[in-house]
Amino acid sequence: MRRAWSILTAAALATAGFLAAGPPAAAADADLVRNGGFEAGLTGWSCSAGSGAVVTTPVHGGTSALKATPAGQDNGRCSQAVTVKPDSTYTLTAWVQGAYVYLGATGTGTTDVSTWAQTPGAWKQLTTSFRTGAATTSVTVYTNGWYGQPAHLTDDVSLVGPDPGGSVQLPAAPTGLTAATPTSTSVPLSWQPGAGATGYRVYRGDTLVASVTGTSTTVTGLTPATTYGFQVSATNAAGESPRSAVVTATTGPTDPGGPGDGGGQLPPHALVGYLHSSFANGSGYLRMADVPASWDVINLAFGEPTSVTSGDIRFQLCPVSECPGVETPAEFKAAIKAKQAAGKKVLISIGGQNGQVQLATTAARDTFVSSVSKIIDEYGLNGLDIDFEGHSLSLATGDTDFRAPTTPVIVNLISAVKTLKAKYGAGFVLTMAPETFFVQLGYQYYGSGPWGGQDPRAGAYLPVIHALRDDLTLIHVQDYNSGSIMGLDNQYHSMGGADFHIAMTDMLLTGFPVAGNTSRVFPPLRPEQVAIGLPATTNAGNGHTAPAEVNKALDCLTKKQNCGTYQTHGTWPALRGLMTWSINWDRFGGWEFSRNFDGYFGG
Repeated sequence: MRRAWSILTAAALATAGFLAAGPPAAAADADLVRNGGFEAGLTGWSCSAGSGAVVTTPVHGGTSALKATPAGQDNGRCSQAVTVKPDSTYTLTAWVQGAYVYLGATGTGTTDVSTWAQTPGAWKQLTTSFRTGAATTSVTVYTNGWYGQPAHLTDDVSLVGPDPGGSVQLPAAPTGLTAATPTSTSVPLSWQPGAGATGYRVYRGDTLVASVTGTSTTVTGLTPATTYGFQVSATNAAGESPRSAVVTATTGPTDPGGPGDGGGQLPPHALVGYLHSSFANGSGYLRMADVPASWDVINLAFGEPTSVTSGDIRFQLCPVSECPGVETPAEFKAAIKAKQAAGKKVLISIGGQNGQVQLATTAARDTFVSSVSKIIDEYGLNGLDIDFEGHSLSLATGDTDFRAPTTPVIVNLISAVKTLKAKYGAGFVLTMAPETFFVQLGYQYYGSGPWGGQDPRAGAYLPVIHALRDDLTLIHVQDYNSGSIMGLDNQYHSMGGADFHIAMTDMLLTGFPVAGNTSRVFPPLRPEQVAIGLPATTNAGNGHTAPAEVNKALDCLTKKQNCGTYQTHGTWPALRGLMTWSINWDRFGGWEFSRNFDGYFGG
């Protein structure tokens, strides 16, 4: 909160190839495309912006075909890297259905090629040929549609030419896939190894959800009381095996006392706000007793550290000299109890713009736990809001996989929160308010190393969210004080309009490959865990969104209505609600934000 980030972003466009002709393949040549008939789903293929899916009708051959749907500035391209011999001639063919369907190859080392179907209707065969360069050992074959066109179909793709051979063969498919006892949001899986495998990919339906080297994993982020189908494939340097047989598992029911719903007492659609309890600014001081009933979760801003690295967190009411009319501690505690009696949750929020916290040591971690516990106990609070910003994660630069963090500031924060959760039990409410820089920007940049000048902390909240997803009540990313961010449509979206909130929220509810790496897919969060964070007024932060645009975003996400240029990957009527910075600023603005929320959800 109260911090502005300037994020520089850039995008590049790829160039198209040219058609070339060549002689037909010899009879002894091999077909080098893996899973060209899509009988093994999308195994071996990578589709841009999640545009590809396998269908069972219509098909050209076998029982499956590829259906890819262009959206926005994405042309629905699906591609595969194929090992080839240098200085050799290859013929690429595919059967397609739809107008403006392209077939081509890049990285040939000579002249890249493409051809296309110009009319819709029945299946048509596309054919093109090329010769590899003297040092070319791999080419990429692809099929795509065109911008603004309907979905297109592709089937029976082949690349016929000299077999490059090699000693590494595709691994055998894993066997014996079993599911252990599920929780309400996770399923443990294990399987027997596939001969020749060096790694494994786990699929939920056609969605890749994990890449591991061992023969077990736990799939998390699932919806309670829901049946899922899982498969696993084996990988090595030669590629990916067919998938195993499907195993199904049904998650358990929602624990009515569990943290996923704040102890079972949050309303279906909740309004979250921050109350300036420890400081004053231009919005003016507001007593706890005077917070309107619209607010379901009230975050006390802020608990702040005695030093950046100590882990020692303190909270005190704003002094009278700064906040005339401030209540006494006894009055404040009594007002909290009254709110809780009315079904509201009151949390201590740690951090904010000025509250930099770095838990770089286990001693700092333990001090954090004890000092936060003291605040919760003294004021009788329901839980904790993590609002780490800026330099709180400045040391989080060594992780390259959000699923296995190693940097101390991340590992110790996760451990501290889990300790607090274990201490207070199922009713403990845990919320987070990261900035888009630390979450959605992970779609483009993540981990340490040179990212074209980007701050290597981009996406640094992802391991925290992932590790705590089963304990997390709400996440409300700050959709403000941000630069433009790329959505799953590979387009940049700017603050202040419905599309920005739709795109940012869709990423959380759909999941996304981290830094473009499809082996590191951040799994989706449950819709009841997600609220949209906005500034209450133009004074409260950059990116204020007019009520009409807020309602458009809610319409699109919960009803698939009033969507703009961004098309969501689902519809989520259980989306929890809205968060705002802040309750004080909303009062300053005549309660416009909360009145609009109440009007939309009938509160």
